[in-house]
Amino acid sequence: MPDSEPQSPQKLSPSAERIVRQVESRQTRILHGRAQRRDLWSSLAIVGLVGWSVVLPTLLGAAAGAWLDHHYPEKFSWALTLLILGLLFGCTNAWLRIKKDQP
Repeated sequence: MPDSEPQSPQKLSPSAERIVRQVESRQTRILHGRAQRRDLWSSLAIVGLVGWSVVLPTLLGAAAGAWLDHHYPEKFSWALTLLILGLLFGCTNAWLRIKKDQP
């Protein structure tokens, strides 16, 4: 019987250590990639939210202004006035939302 002791979990052969390092490296890259993907999707969600928070009030203002122009004509354009007010409201709303989401 040869005097060979089984290797303890602490002592690995050089080839086993190389494999462990490769697995750790791949695991780190995978976890890093998953974290970036979440950041990408959350960024896209914020872009969509900001877009809708600007577009919706602008379109609603223009529609309400067109209705007012048709039913209550004035020397000025209700549509243009309410479109600008809707745009200002939407931009302010989007700015506050972005400010809230920043760390």
